[in-house]
Amino acid sequence: MEILPSVLPDLLRYNLQCEKRICIIGAGAGGLAALKVVSESAYFKSGKWSVIAYETREKVGGVWLPSPPVVDDYNAPVTPLYDSLTTNIPHPIMAYTSYSFPPETPLFPPAHVVQTYLESYAAYSNLMPLIKFDTTVLDARWESTQWIVTLSDGGHFAYDHLIVTNGHYHLPRIPELPGLADWMKRGRASHSAWYRKPDFLGDKILVVGGGPSGDDIAAEMCTVSSVVIHAVTLPGTKKNDPENLIRRGRLIELKADGQVVFDDGTTEDNIDYCILATGFRMHFPFLEGASMIINDIPPDFPPLLPGKFFNSTYHVFPLAKHLFPLQSLYPISSIAFMGLLIRVAPFPLMEAQAHAIVRAFSDPSSLDPIAETVDIITRGDKIKRAGASTPLAVAKAWFRFDRQDQWDYRDAMYQFAQDMGSGTPLIKVTEWEKELYNLTQEMRSTWEDLEKSGDSIEWLRDVGKNGVQDWVELMYRVVDYARIPKNSLGKL
Repeated sequence: MEILPSVLPDLLRYNLQCEKRICIIGAGAGGLAALKVVSESAYFKSGKWSVIAYETREKVGGVWLPSPPVVDDYNAPVTPLYDSLTTNIPHPIMAYTSYSFPPETPLFPPAHVVQTYLESYAAYSNLMPLIKFDTTVLDARWESTQWIVTLSDGGHFAYDHLIVTNGHYHLPRIPELPGLADWMKRGRASHSAWYRKPDFLGDKILVVGGGPSGDDIAAEMCTVSSVVIHAVTLPGTKKNDPENLIRRGRLIELKADGQVVFDDGTTEDNIDYCILATGFRMHFPFLEGASMIINDIPPDFPPLLPGKFFNSTYHVFPLAKHLFPLQSLYPISSIAFMGLLIRVAPFPLMEAQAHAIVRAFSDPSSLDPIAETVDIITRGDKIKRAGASTPLAVAKAWFRFDRQDQWDYRDAMYQFAQDMGSGTPLIKVTEWEKELYNLTQEMRSTWEDLEKSGDSIEWLRDVGKNGVQDWVELMYRVVDYARIPKNSLGKL
């Protein structure tokens, strides 16, 4: 491998006896899961593998670590975390399989509790010595037999494997809508990445986007504005909707006079400000310099284009097992992309992915490109049968898992990891996880009522001290409580 002379001293700092050097990009929830699983492997403990994680920020936590909405080098806040954010999944389902939240933690905890949990996970697992903070990976490129990584502190290092866990809630997705650019230029619209709390922005506010953050922001803005219009794909009322919240359909135009137009032809006049809760773009700038990834929507398939690896900003494609790039520029098992799936319980899923990554890194032959290609084509057919008629529509749906998909996928990752006697425990998704995940909205709404009444404190007393079963019983109790007619409720 040819290496610039100025780079060579850094590369030689590594122990030449180490068989594999692994670089993890990011120390959020995904990076921590990868770091823990790798560092607990027999390969690491025997000295055959080394691992380090580079984190741009000053602490672990990623998106959960709060920060003012000050822009970075990519003209975006480092986190979109707003002050009131709570989890939208009960923490017993959201938590790493190997590490529970503390006893008496609120069922849908605020963000600062999750941040503390991640810090505790890192400390408990002795991960901190393996993380270099305030250090950004600026460039990563495959050179002959290794990845050459350039850091923000000027360092250059060679690694055998990369694990990409830089998150996908950073670069705002701004929809292409007539009139929106003018509204943003005039300071009448902004992305929710800049939102932190409900400040007064006018009497009549428009919130665009029907995801969890869109729902939260729309409800919060009702406390400071006379009317909030919430533009969503499927309008309708929800339990606990404020009286001054109006849901409308998909936004299609913003006019200079303050009128906005929806897809059913209806309009709203005199909108003072627009908040775009319209999601984020997948972004891997460190792979772009040497064209390790192509920023474009992949063409329709089959067949798969040989050697090409795409970032559509909605998905990266094609990935074997939703992890390993099927392309010809570098070995398939030399790099893994974790945590890209959406509408899932992310922490335990990323744990499962980390175990699968260890298997693939230790035994590259375990990845069968032909079988993986068949799996990718099969998924594409499924998505197209569900109504995706264009490459863009397929890209938008690719990482969006159905409810059963995520459970099957987690089980498959552990099954794959367990093969060849790796010592990985065969962990299977429990039936209570599957059932209660499907009841999350019902639980969350009822839990909010219990917190408002103050009853949640008593419900939580001593819960978790006897293990996860305490939490399972509490969640079923909340579901039962939600189904009791309100006119017959007393304190339970």
